[in-house]
Amino acid sequence: MKIISSINEMASFVKDAKSKAKSIGLVPTMGYLHQGHLSLIKEARAVTDMVVVSIFVNPTQFEPGEDYASYPRDMKRDALEAEKAGADVIFAPRAEQMYPESYSTYVKVEGLSEVLCGRNRPGHFRGVTTVCAKLFSIVKPDIAFFGQKDAQQSVIIQKMVKDLNMDIKLKVLPTVREGDGLAMSSRNKYLSSKQRKDALVLHKALDQAKSVIEAGENDVSKIKERMRNIINKVDSKIDYISIVDPDSLKDVSIISGRVLIALAIWIGRARLIDNIIVTRNQ
Repeated sequence: MKIISSINEMASFVKDAKSKAKSIGLVPTMGYLHQGHLSLIKEARAVTDMVVVSIFVNPTQFEPGEDYASYPRDMKRDALEAEKAGADVIFAPRAEQMYPESYSTYVKVEGLSEVLCGRNRPGHFRGVTTVCAKLFSIVKPDIAFFGQKDAQQSVIIQKMVKDLNMDIKLKVLPTVREGDGLAMSSRNKYLSSKQRKDALVLHKALDQAKSVIEAGENDVSKIKERMRNIINKVDSKIDYISIVDPDSLKDVSIISGRVLIALAIWIGRARLIDNIIVTRNQ
């Protein structure tokens, strides 16, 4: 496995692979890889010829005061894990290469970027779409792989790819969870042992919502209240609980058909997100 930090070297690698008619799979990450990331790498290994894992803690998707400087990083460990999972290349560009001093071009998907996580992180998704557009341009993947845990991100990138006529397929894989249901996240590292137990309220609240919907409840306000009651049993701060259309991300008031139930909760210094898609039979 190769580790490439130069954009030009990455472009040369891609050109050579394409000249040999090799398909390329891209797994975009910010590193500190966990089993969720590794599941994406393994899927890319299964369906493409060359697997590129990008590791780049992207400064443009962090709001002022967020954890950019302290975001967990461990390239040596990541390289070992990525290689075991089947990666051919780690692309780890430097921030000054991706965003040189003269940089002034950004990509923003209007509408979808201002809801859910975007309400309190107004610049976040502009940073996500910009870095993904750059990675797609540099790596030229046939398929890019994302996780369902970042559901809003996946919807936004799908929209960007469609609107900008990008010749790339996106594949979104199910959220990978710990044995007790907690969604895997690099930020789980921030949790103390007590906070780690408290963080289970995200999964419990989603499970409760699914159960009451399947039992016939369709009033969103009542479902959200049940979820809040579970979350408020622990030391936490709710950023949002939303029930939305899974494609438009618009709020719904009555459950009908498929809905995305998403939430973001602060447990200590960790902002944790999770979601599920539920279908209410008519």
